[in-house]
Amino acid sequence: MKNPTETPSEAPPEWTSRHYSRRYFRRRPGWWPDNEPWPPERGRSRHNPFFRRFGCFFAFLSLLLCGFFFTTPILIGFLLGQVDLSHLSTIAPYLVGLAVFFLAVIFAAGYGLRRIFTPLDNLLNAADRVAEGDYSVQVEERGPREVRSLARAFNNMASRLHLADEQRRNLLADVTHELHTPLTVIQGNLEGMLDGVYPADEANLRSLLNETVMLSKLVEDLRTLALAESGALKLKKEPTDLRMLIRDTAAAFQSQADSAGVTLAVEAVEDLPWPELDPGRIRQVLSNLMANALHYSPSGGVVSIRYTQGDGRALIEVRDTGPGIPAEELAHIFERFYKSTDSGGMGLGLAIAKHLVEAHGGTLIAKSAPGQGTTMFISLPVE
Repeated sequence: MKNPTETPSEAPPEWTSRHYSRRYFRRRPGWWPDNEPWPPERGRSRHNPFFRRFGCFFAFLSLLLCGFFFTTPILIGFLLGQVDLSHLSTIAPYLVGLAVFFLAVIFAAGYGLRRIFTPLDNLLNAADRVAEGDYSVQVEERGPREVRSLARAFNNMASRLHLADEQRRNLLADVTHELHTPLTVIQGNLEGMLDGVYPADEANLRSLLNETVMLSKLVEDLRTLALAESGALKLKKEPTDLRMLIRDTAAAFQSQADSAGVTLAVEAVEDLPWPELDPGRIRQVLSNLMANALHYSPSGGVVSIRYTQGDGRALIEVRDTGPGIPAEELAHIFERFYKSTDSGGMGLGLAIAKHLVEAHGGTLIAKSAPGQGTTMFISLPVE
């Protein structure tokens, strides 16, 4: 017959860490992981909540004080000969009523403290789970208004941590995927050249150079995106003639537009105030939007850039006559690594553009519909 004190080879599924800590408080089970403390800290935390113990101490102290205040005056009066115990029966109902009143006050206070302490205990347990890496934890918002506000703030914090953790994991997976393709091409071509499969001529070397350029651009885009998302991006702001900046950027795409048979039109109001901005970063934003507009505009189409000012803000519109973006995709176009099947890019350009505009205190939004083209709206503060 098996000794009941022996450690089971498998833990029953319905057992919790509380059962383990009670039965095996001094003995680690053989199946317990070596890198985890025994007994489980979380089980002990639930079994002996701090605030509940504090409430019990408060109740015990209140009862002790009530007993002291009831018995001490009677005892002192008896010792001084001022109280005759034979006449206590006449005031007994008053003493009983007073005792009931004090007990009612203690009960009400205990109930109020319980409404505060129970949610706080839940917050402590939830904080332990967050510290262990479980960012999906949420606590029930109950108790007094201040405690509910604290629970709501904790839930918001946990949700943000959970979202940030998911974004970090997704970013790592996306970066790995995007880096894999150019590295595989470079490695395959170099191995082919070493094995004599491909000649080390100018054409093959130029292909390798193009892949390294693409890889370098991806790394630089990731660096810019990381700096922008963390708020560490340094902007070199200066008074900038935005009208001239738009015309210069459009001129750089004129040959590309001519080759694609697309008309490139710029409309800018004269004599507008110069906003304070980083011309290099804004040129990067405009270049990305114009490149996208030209990529999706068919031959014979038009890409127009319009610049005005109003309500103390610089307003830029980049419009194309392409196929447009479906509504289910429009909400995701500014997400990193999100791209359509025919984009041909890395899916970082619009995400970087949005973060750069927001770093200037502006906004970047898109409006589109299938068959009606796409318009990008940039709004930047002038003052």
